[in-house]
Amino acid sequence: MKTLVAIGECMVEVAPAGADSYSLGYAGDTFNAAWASRVLLPASHAVRYVTAVGTDWVSDEMVAFMAQAGLDVSAVRRDPVRSVGLYAVRLVEGERSFAYWRSNSAATSLADDPSALALSLQGADIVLFSGITLAILSEAARETLFTALVEARRNGTRIAFDPNHRPRLWPSDTAARDTLTAFCRIVDCVLPSFSDEAALFGDASPSATAARFAELGVSEIVVKNGPDPALCVVDGVSKWIPARPVEHVLDTTGAGDAFNGAYLAGRLEGLDALAAVARGHQVAAVSVQTRGALIPTGSRLAHFIEAC
Repeated sequence: MKTLVAIGECMVEVAPAGADSYSLGYAGDTFNAAWASRVLLPASHAVRYVTAVGTDWVSDEMVAFMAQAGLDVSAVRRDPVRSVGLYAVRLVEGERSFAYWRSNSAATSLADDPSALALSLQGADIVLFSGITLAILSEAARETLFTALVEARRNGTRIAFDPNHRPRLWPSDTAARDTLTAFCRIVDCVLPSFSDEAALFGDASPSATAARFAELGVSEIVVKNGPDPALCVVDGVSKWIPARPVEHVLDTTGAGDAFNGAYLAGRLEGLDALAAVARGHQVAAVSVQTRGALIPTGSRLAHFIEAC
């Protein structure tokens, strides 16, 4: 059995469900990726989600949802004071806008217990975290996470990172750049979106983004670029991988996360990086043709994959 561990925040999603009606769901960047990996991987592989939630009924239902999806929830901490974050969605022509209520959510305490955090990473073949994971943590908690990741990597775990920059979560661009860069120095695989990197670091092209990460010592780099080809660089060898064309985009939410989950699932199963990127594109194409941040399961997923 192999194990993928994802670290971050899962929130309650309030999304349009029709005329003047809304539905409740769950989403968050690393959670969306973990969901996609769980859907795609055989049952013999484990997908563990590391986060913190409250002790209220909303948190109970969120954890039950994760468990029913087949995720390992043994590393979900319970915060007796805080509850989960929430966001509301407005959807216009396939593009979403968001309003958030996440300040001081329970997930901000996910790294407060160093021993529990280290234990949650034991046995992991791959660990995924993101820039959002870092942004919601205090400086002390980031240091705890940094130490835990370094130790896990020393023990043979591959560390994957999506910088996933959200300016509103950081006190300044300088703070974001410094923190993201520091963490990139301890990862094996980075999965950035070019638009984020161009906005924060001023990169002129995906090639410039890849070169910057290579200078930081990252050996496996996949620069996503929406519907344009992704740039895959492994041990200095570059290859452009075309995205899957999609005629009718319904909802772009979580497409990059779905790509990450599919890519890492492929790598966990032994695919080379180029084949894993192709799988990521295929699953991202499914994601943008379905509503919400989570890819479909079962026969619905099979239908979309066949169409792609």
